[in-house]
Amino acid sequence: MATKKVFVVFVLPAIFSIIFGSAVMADILQKPDRELNMWPMSSSEELSSYDTTIEIIGLLKQYSTSEHIEIQVKIDDSSFNCGDLYVTIYLIEKNDVINQSGFFEQCFEKGSKILPVGDEFSQVIDTPGSYKIVVEMVSKKLMNISTSETFTVK
Repeated sequence: MATKKVFVVFVLPAIFSIIFGSAVMADILQKPDRELNMWPMSSSEELSSYDTTIEIIGLLKQYSTSEHIEIQVKIDDSSFNCGDLYVTIYLIEKNDVINQSGFFEQCFEKGSKILPVGDEFSQVIDTPGSYKIVVEMVSKKLMNISTSETFTVK
């Protein structure tokens, strides 16, 4: 008799919780524009104050399908002198990620505020369309800044 009470009180609710939670999570992740952000880096007010400190250098407005897209990033905020740099290219029409690159442990060289250091971002996109490039720098203190620009491939 005691085993039935333990099963009903402890085991059965745990099983129902797992099933219900899985169903809710599956439903949420089926939505195409849903973003799962389980660890927000900072609030939107903090991000908006840093919008002018990061700049994409070398991005053209138009590329051919065989041309390399090569960019660098300039950051004018000393609190972002070391961190991780992420570069993501999206196809605007479908909001699909085409390429994502990470440059970890990026620290400015003396006198320069250009990233990536000791590496380069270079990508060829062979499908014509409109694209958005987003660069984001996450400092060691988990603050982040980002900017984006658009370009076309013909």
